[in-house]
Amino acid sequence: MAHVGVSLYYTARRTTPLTDAELAAVGQVVDTCNTNAPFSQEAEGLYLYDRLEPGTVLDGSTKLPGVDDRAIPSLVHWLAAVTSLRNAVPDADWTFTLDDYEIDWDDRTGYHLLGLTD
Repeated sequence: MAHVGVSLYYTARRTTPLTDAELAAVGQVVDTCNTNAPFSQEAEGLYLYDRLEPGTVLDGSTKLPGVDDRAIPSLVHWLAAVTSLRNAVPDADWTFTLDDYEIDWDDRTGYHLLGLTD
């Protein structure tokens, strides 16, 4: 039976474009998190789109592996990665979803899903 792939989608909106420092920080997060991905040989990773809507400073997605024993470690890794992205651009309006399910932000712990790491 084939697994249907799920993806994470993340968007940051604000009126001012990213500064050079923010662009550098975002690039560092992407490089580090993609390099240290638990299953980097697969086609997953932080993927930032080149074309952005007006008022959007960052937009991207990450496809999660379809294999059950890889989905949870990957999800934990990418939640931390998008938390780092948000910390690099903190003053934007962020949206982060697992397909259609909105993932909540916690000022103390960042992005998390209840029951995932407890």
